[in-house]
Amino acid sequence: MKDFNGKVAVVTGGASGVGRCLAQQLAADGAKVVITDINAEKLATVAAELNAEGPSGTVEGIASDVTQEDSVKALADQVFAKYGRVDMLFNNAGVGLADMRSPFWDLPMKDWQWGFGVHVMGPVHGIKAFVPRMVEQDGEGVVVNTTSGNGALHSLPNTPIYSSSKAALTSLTEVLYAQLKDKAPHIKVGILFPGPRLVNTGLLDSPRPDEYRDASNPLPKGVAMSDLAERMGGIEMTEPDDVAAYCLECVKKGQFWMLHPESGMDGFEARVSSIRDRANP
Repeated sequence: MKDFNGKVAVVTGGASGVGRCLAQQLAADGAKVVITDINAEKLATVAAELNAEGPSGTVEGIASDVTQEDSVKALADQVFAKYGRVDMLFNNAGVGLADMRSPFWDLPMKDWQWGFGVHVMGPVHGIKAFVPRMVEQDGEGVVVNTTSGNGALHSLPNTPIYSSSKAALTSLTEVLYAQLKDKAPHIKVGILFPGPRLVNTGLLDSPRPDEYRDASNPLPKGVAMSDLAERMGGIEMTEPDDVAAYCLECVKKGQFWMLHPESGMDGFEARVSSIRDRANP
C-alpha cells in the first residue's frame, strides 16, 4: 500500500505511545483514522489534539475494550457503518503486566487473563471483527499486529506473561499471513517489533481495569520507561514516533517482518543455536 490518502485506518491502543504516533502520521498522510482505547475521555482529548494539528486526514476516537469480543465487534460495526470500509487495521494495544514481581507460579490468574486478553485475544477479536469484511472489499488492505522481541525472538526469564503472550501473538500472525496469502492475497499482513531499543512509552504504567486486579496480590507502582532506562545505566531509547514511521515504511513495502535492522539479535541467535544443537537454553 503505497498511498494512505483517503484510506480508513483503525488503531487499537491509539490513545498513547506508538498507537498515537501511528494515528498522527497516518492522518498527516491523508488517512481517516479511528483510534480506540478503553479510556473514552483520554481518546477524545487525543483525537482533538491530533485534529488541531491540521492534518489532511481526520482522527476519531471510539472507546472499546479489546479483551471483549462484543466490544470489538461493536467498534467494527460503527466504523463500517460510518466509513463503508476499513483499509488498515493496527492491532497495537499492549500492556505492562508487572509480571516480574513474582515467580511464574505465584502470579494471580487475573494477570494471565489480562495479559493474554490484550495481547492475544485482542488481536483475535480484531481479526474476526474486521478481516472478513476487509477480504470482501476491492483494493489492498493491511493488518499489522504489534509484538515484541521479548517473546517473539527470545524470552526474558522475569516476564512470563508478557513473553509468552507476545510469542503466541507472533505465531498467530504468521498463520494469518499464510492463510490470507492463500485465500485473500490483496490483504497484506505485518508484525511490528517496536525498537530497536527500549521504547519511550508508558507501557509499564498501563491502567488496569478492576476486573483484572487481585486484591490479595497488590501491584507495584508503575514506572515510566525513561525511568527504567535511567536505572539501566542511562541506556539510549527509541521514541514512539520513530517506531510508527518505521512501521509505515514497512507497510508501504508490503514487509511482513517489521524488525528494525539495528535490533539486537544475540538472544534470538542463541535460542536458534540451542534448538538446533538440542542444547539446554
